[in-house]
Amino acid sequence: MGTRQQDDFYEAVNEDWIAQAVIPNDKSRTGGFIDLADEIEELMLATTDKWLAGEDVPDDKVLSNFIKYHHLASDWETRNELGTQPVKPLIARYQNYDSFAEFANDITSLEKAGLPNALPLGIAPDFKDAQTYVLWADAMSTILPDTTYYEPGHPQGADLLKTWRSSQEALLAKFDFNTDEIKDLLDKAIAFDARVAKVVLSQEESAEYVKLYKPYKWADFTALAPELPLNEVVTAMIGEEPDMVVVPEERFWHAADQFFSEEAWPLLKATLIISIVNAYTGYLSDDVRVLGGAYGRALSGTPEAKSQKKSAYYLAEGPFNQALGLWYAHKMFSSEAKADVEDKVTKMINVYKERLQNTTWLQPATRDQAVVKLNAIKPHIGYPEKLPDYYEDKIVDEGASLLEAAQKFGRQGVAREWAKWHQTVDRDEWHMPAHMVNAYYDPQQNQIVFPAAILQAPFYSLDQSDSANYGGIGAVIAHEISHAFDTNGASFDEHGSLNNWWTDEDYAAFKERTQKVIEQFDGLDSYGAKVNGKLTVSENVADLGGLAAALAAAQREESFSAKEFFKNWATIWRMKARPELMKFFAAVDVHAPNKARTNVIVSNFSEFYETFDVQPGDNMYREPADRTMIW
Repeated sequence: MGTRQQDDFYEAVNEDWIAQAVIPNDKSRTGGFIDLADEIEELMLATTDKWLAGEDVPDDKVLSNFIKYHHLASDWETRNELGTQPVKPLIARYQNYDSFAEFANDITSLEKAGLPNALPLGIAPDFKDAQTYVLWADAMSTILPDTTYYEPGHPQGADLLKTWRSSQEALLAKFDFNTDEIKDLLDKAIAFDARVAKVVLSQEESAEYVKLYKPYKWADFTALAPELPLNEVVTAMIGEEPDMVVVPEERFWHAADQFFSEEAWPLLKATLIISIVNAYTGYLSDDVRVLGGAYGRALSGTPEAKSQKKSAYYLAEGPFNQALGLWYAHKMFSSEAKADVEDKVTKMINVYKERLQNTTWLQPATRDQAVVKLNAIKPHIGYPEKLPDYYEDKIVDEGASLLEAAQKFGRQGVAREWAKWHQTVDRDEWHMPAHMVNAYYDPQQNQIVFPAAILQAPFYSLDQSDSANYGGIGAVIAHEISHAFDTNGASFDEHGSLNNWWTDEDYAAFKERTQKVIEQFDGLDSYGAKVNGKLTVSENVADLGGLAAALAAAQREESFSAKEFFKNWATIWRMKARPELMKFFAAVDVHAPNKARTNVIVSNFSEFYETFDVQPGDNMYREPADRTMIW
């Protein structure tokens, strides 16, 4: 006898699929999103194979440069012959720095070249004025996935650090470091990493956007790192001295002397040498490529590296992903489907508006402002109208090697990012290519984006029932709309700027409801790890609001079937994953495990209980007092 829907809805809907699904050896999971991604991967590999052979080559300047780059990435004979030689001059550059001061004097040229320089500065929209780019100061990253892994007694921390060390020992040996040199480099890099881990934000802390906005006057910030030539570097990159900088990683910068000083230099130098070794493994010989990915595969439990063909494609795709996305969308996404999805988005926004206007726990002032924000949301469906202009500059020079072409793209990217300082944000640029199976809400642009790749079955199909489509893409659309009103989005106004538009009483009521969501998820088991309700709350609030709005929209259709609606919700989240990946996700992912996303969310809906006859005593049953609904 199979699993009862009343006891485990996710398992009951998906158990036949789970029994048959096989995770490919070069993947960490398979399932709803991943199955579609795998189909797209097959299409792109088959298509680009033809292009490499000179068949059906598109008449497109940008794609012709992609093909040139792909040829270089696919030339394994040359890559294997060269081995690690292309990177050795770069390694020597770091080895030749004799002091922190000498390194510091070269930071600007390292930055312009797109090379590791330990300077975690970047350009991003200002939270207080979302239409303008400003300077942000982040922190260096840790070897382990999160600061929690460094706490005494963590079940995986010590073992993962050993895994990282052994993978680096094997890799560094390929670059002609001897055993003593390797030990010295790794000892120092691990000591440096321990310093970083003590002061950087945890994933849970990073998930609270509002608390990240900490603007500093430029002079006050530079005083935190007196041995770092911040003024010279930043002035060289933007052409003038900045007025301010946003510092989300305050603890890191208040401990800057532990990282940017002559005292710290031996540890930092080792860290930089290891960084440059790891930066380009994917561009070198096949054995080095495979070794370079060993630690990542250990984190996700993936048994095998990607094939040469796949790794060459993905390497080449990186700088050209939007162009490939446009090609895919024009080939695979019909105008009929685009119009239908645009209609669904309009419907979902209208349903959401009605639900907001009928919300009884909000006062009129907050409710009206929420509707203002909703009306200002800009949807992007399928694919962007055009490629960003800078794609025209992605030219592979004649005679360039793979690494030379990659470094050119790197320099262009760095220059482009720094040039954004104090410029107006381009609200039409997408942050996902059209062939990516995903969707997103950008709180600072107040826009929702649905690439063509996700607009297919099981999420959406003109051949599926309306109820199934609402339980799939309808819920995804409304999920992204809900991000405008989740625990992060709620702090940003209709222009995407950090601005409190709530009354104190309403925000307290909102926090009370979101706390219930935290409690519903917190501590749930995921392959032996525990779900962090606080880390995942914004996504869970979006799921709850999204499914509620999608259900309300589906109920308006004459053909409405609650069974088809809820079953497709469970279907889109089906996933089979490696235990290592799920433990990793429990620590770092703002999304709850897919099974919990299905079961916990539906357990808040009275329609679910009525449709599947869920009674007290059933595992899916939640006491009415413990159920919650926000939007």
